[in-house]
Amino acid sequence: MLVDKHTGETLSRVEKPVYEVIEPAVQKMLSSEQYHRGLLNTLENVDSDVYRLVTQEYDRQQNTLQLIAAENQCSRAVLAALGSVVQNKTTEGFVGSRFHGGCEVVDCLEMLAISRAKEAFGAKYANVQPHSGTSANQIVLTAILDKGDRILSLAMDQGGHVSHGAPVALAGRIYEIESYRVRPDSFLLDYEDIRERALRFRPKLIICGTTAYSRIIDFARFRAIADEVGAYLMADVSHISGLISAGVHPSPVDCAHFTTTSTYKPGGPRGGLILMGRDFDQPFQVGNKTIPLWERIEKTTFPGFQGTPYLNNIAAKAVFFKEMLSTEYKDRQVKIVENAKVLAEEFVRRGYDILTGGTENHLLLANVANFHRGLTGLTAQKSLEDCGIIVNMNRLPYDPQNARITSGMRIGTPIVTRNGMRAPEMRIIAQLVDRVLMRVEIVSDREYRLDPAFREEIREQIHSLCSRFPMQ
Repeated sequence: MLVDKHTGETLSRVEKPVYEVIEPAVQKMLSSEQYHRGLLNTLENVDSDVYRLVTQEYDRQQNTLQLIAAENQCSRAVLAALGSVVQNKTTEGFVGSRFHGGCEVVDCLEMLAISRAKEAFGAKYANVQPHSGTSANQIVLTAILDKGDRILSLAMDQGGHVSHGAPVALAGRIYEIESYRVRPDSFLLDYEDIRERALRFRPKLIICGTTAYSRIIDFARFRAIADEVGAYLMADVSHISGLISAGVHPSPVDCAHFTTTSTYKPGGPRGGLILMGRDFDQPFQVGNKTIPLWERIEKTTFPGFQGTPYLNNIAAKAVFFKEMLSTEYKDRQVKIVENAKVLAEEFVRRGYDILTGGTENHLLLANVANFHRGLTGLTAQKSLEDCGIIVNMNRLPYDPQNARITSGMRIGTPIVTRNGMRAPEMRIIAQLVDRVLMRVEIVSDREYRLDPAFREEIREQIHSLCSRFPMQ
């Protein structure tokens, strides 16, 4: 009640309707299509420096041979989802238990991504929130292990990943790590040795999956070992998850308690994924309470390990998982392996030392030190990059060189396969790589010389090859 302070009379409140108070719009609202159209043009107008660098990166990817096994190329539909207004939404928690309002649309997006991920991998549970493959690994470790618990994993210098327990990483600082190794004669996993180590070490978790292993992994054998010693099994399949979804490599989803992967290596957006099969609702004891294993993973994801999910990435993951279900994607995974086999065979024919004698997946490893006196992985990588061929140096099992130089070179076929290259192009690629490495003049284990005219000749040939197979 309002009272006039001079007369004491009661005054009535008269308010203008809200719609009369708000000023009329002076600009026409844009549709979603209009808002998102021409984003690169907007970037060019607002920040020409970043626009210029983005353009240079596109040119680099288009006009050089992309042969890094840990890389892939996402579709323009995935890029569109990444660059959408979904990026603006903030929330925490999972669908049905959010800490912010306005989630009705992003809830649908996350549920769509989950259902498609489960279908693509034949899983009973999928967590699409991890920010990366490493985050997915750390969530699992944090969920089931206490400080000082034991992990048995492949040594990093044998093809394991840094997040599996390397001393410099979080897992290596918190948990007790025992490493298994590949056979020194064949460079293949030795399952009987892994079993003996597990029986002796009694880990709480065994990790399988590699970053530099070119043969099929027997996940069922790993599960048998884990069951024998009473351990959980986590399969990190970041490198081969695309092959697994297409049935080109055996799946660990029902063998491992947890299957983790990044989502960019198989060809999607940056991010991680946690999958569970038959063990998804296995009881897990938390104090005096028993909860299903999947719930433990979610509570460790948030609030245990990370905050708000990247909802634009989750939208892009949904797009990508739909792509994974397509015949086109599955057929491409077959071609990726076929191309890798042709490439490996061609290198062997040219005298290269290819570890395990070949490949059964998307990558191959070459011991370049055995090919050219004084050649190292570092000088191989840098000299090839000078000529427009992008590979990465890789430390080999039992490598006498240190990790910053290495004796190895890792090559993968996902990107060149996506852009349409097949067996004839693989033979051309092997020939071009061979020509460069034959012409390198070694100065030291880090330095080399390459004739400028020869380098430009190779670059022109690479440009010509890539122009026939533009980015898809």
